[in-house]
This record gives sequence, structure tokens and C-alpha cells, in this order.
Amino acid sequence: MADKKYLKLFGTRIRELRKQRNLTQESLAEKIGFSVNFIGMIERGERNTTVENVFKIAHALDVSLSEFFKDM
Repeated sequence: MADKKYLKLFGTRIRELRKQRNLTQESLAEKIGFSVNFIGMIERGERNTTVENVFKIAHALDVSLSEFFKDM
């Protein structure tokens, strides 16, 4: 099981980037093809996700992986 600290840090970063881009959870979910519930669970650090999904999220947020993980 993944350390919740890292899941929460990851989720917080997604929320920050999403809000900076004026996206709702619904609009982000739609861009990626995920459910809103899944996005919410990731942002709250309740759900671990795959590397493939990390790429999809970063692409939908229009950010490189290096920028995504910067200062984490």
C-alpha cells in the first residue's frame, strides 16, 4: 500500500495546477475520460493511480512531468 503522505502530496499538486488553469474537477475529468469521483479521490489522496494516468493528467493540465513534480 502506498504511503498516504505521497498520495496526498500528489493530489494537492493536481488540485493546485487544476485551479491555476481555472478547471473544475468535472472539466478535468472530461478532458481525460475519468469520472469526477476518481479525480476527487486522487486529489484527496484516497486513490493511487498508474503511471499512464499520471501522463494523461499532466497532458490535460498542459504541463510537463518535470514541471508537474517540481518542488514536490
